[in-house]
Amino acid sequence: MKFSIDHKSPVPLHIQAENLLRTMINDPEHLNGKFLPNEVELAKQLAISRSTLRQALNKLVYEGLLIRKKGIGTKVAEPVISSKSKNWLSFTQEMNARGINVKNFELHVTWVTPDEKTANFFDIDPSKKILKLERLRGKVEGPFVYFISYFHPRVGLSGEEDFKRPLYDILEKDHLVVATLSKEEVGAIAADKFIAAKLEVEVGSPILFRKRFVYDQGDRPFEYNLGYYRADSFVYTVESVRE
Repeated sequence: MKFSIDHKSPVPLHIQAENLLRTMINDPEHLNGKFLPNEVELAKQLAISRSTLRQALNKLVYEGLLIRKKGIGTKVAEPVISSKSKNWLSFTQEMNARGINVKNFELHVTWVTPDEKTANFFDIDPSKKILKLERLRGKVEGPFVYFISYFHPRVGLSGEEDFKRPLYDILEKDHLVVATLSKEEVGAIAADKFIAAKLEVEVGSPILFRKRFVYDQGDRPFEYNLGYYRADSFVYTVESVRE
């Protein structure tokens, strides 16, 4: 594929180079981890300096679209799974909307005594057992997220539900519980031995950790969810609208 830059254009050269690189990234020839032409060849083809080219490359590396390896070259990054905090759906529904088939690698349902924080969130007696749902999920190629959910006894889950179905579909259709509000905390942690084994990463690897506090149509808390995501396979996107 031939590219060229208009040196008479008022658009800065590095911006033109960046736009051409974005086009190149979307070319099937360069997708799925294939390497781009080396910097010397590309700079010569575009008739720009290597420093100008690097300025464009650095922008795309920063955005996670390109991966640069010293002594090897620059290649197109494999797309990561993303999730948006606005207009959120169940995990299954959101992934299906993105054309991603979700696979359950593990699914465990148990009844447990809540810790103090969870009991306080649900405002229940700490001695009252609650349902705990654990799911290791991902694509066919492998898992990228481990979920732990705790549910308020009021919801009425028995533990016999088919949790291969979308969770909020089960809650709405079978238990008339509608998730209307989610409050979330997102941060980074190092994978301990347990999480590292689940997500198939090295102990100490960076993990995206998300806490989600979910409320029903009556503004009552009904789910406390913990999500552990592989940092190399997932990005969490936040949309904010100024009113």
